[in-house]
Amino acid sequence: MGNCIKRKKRVVAERDNVTNNSSYYIQEKTKQTVEFGNNGPINSIPIDGKSQQISEFENYKMETRLLNSPPISGSMEHIRQKSHPLPTPNLQSQTLMQHHNNKASFLPLPKPDTSFKLDDAISLETTSLVPADQATTSSQTSILPIPITESEILSSPYLKAFSLDELRNATVNFCEDNLLGEGGFGCVFKGWLDMETLNATRQGSGLAVAIKKLIHSSFQGHKEWLSEVNYLGRLRHPNLVKLIGYCSDGEDRILVYEFMPGGSLEKHLFKRNAPSLSWTRRIKVAIGAARGLCFLHESNSPVIYRDFKTSNILLDSEFNAKLSDFGLAKSGPTESQTHVTTRVMGTEGYCDPRYLTTGKLTVKCDVYSFGVVLLELLTGRRAIDETKCEEEKNLVNWVKLHVHDNGKVFRIMDTKLEGQYCKRSAYVAANIALRCVHHEPKYRPPMTYILEILENLPSQKNHQF
Repeated sequence: MGNCIKRKKRVVAERDNVTNNSSYYIQEKTKQTVEFGNNGPINSIPIDGKSQQISEFENYKMETRLLNSPPISGSMEHIRQKSHPLPTPNLQSQTLMQHHNNKASFLPLPKPDTSFKLDDAISLETTSLVPADQATTSSQTSILPIPITESEILSSPYLKAFSLDELRNATVNFCEDNLLGEGGFGCVFKGWLDMETLNATRQGSGLAVAIKKLIHSSFQGHKEWLSEVNYLGRLRHPNLVKLIGYCSDGEDRILVYEFMPGGSLEKHLFKRNAPSLSWTRRIKVAIGAARGLCFLHESNSPVIYRDFKTSNILLDSEFNAKLSDFGLAKSGPTESQTHVTTRVMGTEGYCDPRYLTTGKLTVKCDVYSFGVVLLELLTGRRAIDETKCEEEKNLVNWVKLHVHDNGKVFRIMDTKLEGQYCKRSAYVAANIALRCVHHEPKYRPPMTYILEILENLPSQKNHQF
């Protein structure tokens, strides 16, 4: 499944010779920061092509050593190891942003100013749909045990089983006037339910909901429908869209969600004549989406989202982001596994190239997708844009070409922002996005690290959205 949009999505063919019958398959006073090597100070990297040194971004201390610089001394090496949680690619394997003169360049990672605590960044409060006798103070408050059978999935205490007649009444018989959108999975209608009983009520009164009606006769459609009931029936988090209930009546498969008046992030970024998202709102959306992924990845039973993209990030009236559409979600590897081997599924442009070639699924696949979306927020360009010339169609490749000399981030920024953004924050955001889309998964940062960086961007600290 995917978020409902009227435009057809390009999808990547499924591997292993599996027949693809579904559109869901792959689918300035500044303080200088200088490190010292064996031969003296190491040259720092200029910002925006100017001669000034990289400033200390408030509590950030930017790593300024180029990858091919001389080794740093023992004391500085100790500091660097503490501030750099990821292995550094060696020059031979580094293909990211190569100079024409073969000098490797890599935007440096900032140092978080505090130790990350998941509980500080993510609220795990239960919602009104969680039975009182199941509420606890543990980190698993909003996660039910993993069900085994379909009947166990459908018996989630979070969800209501609706009849088809109830949903017909809630949508005025699926009236075209209530159509919110449509995609390969079917159509989404706006409906209304009583806030207390969740029974259908008259149009325009009570609780507004989004009702997704799937196309009949597809086995894969049922499988994805059940997957969504499974995950959203067990998980509750402020940055996951709330599934209120479902309908399984004959061949009909329907899902009932909370209504998100802001629509999808895709609409705000790419719909013609849509008002431009401000810089502050773009960062707010990125932070909310990162919190949702952190929640999925850091639970005792990790969940790999596998279809992170702008059309699956929904916004409320205050631009709070929530992840929707868990039809492709997959339980992560257990302690004895390093990855899950699956048929390759996802959306072209957002899908990890290493996963495409190997079928090995890890949480770092979601990190790659997050990096692509973060680049879309920065540039205002689609992950894959068929209207561009060949060398500009793929966003990741285009960005790498334009930020090859460590600092000229202004080259890639969305012109709709009209320069109204914090250049220091844009530098750090572009930096972390490029780390996310590194071709080697082991060099991609974990979502917890990414979230902390975004929450502490220079212009966002102590800022109320």
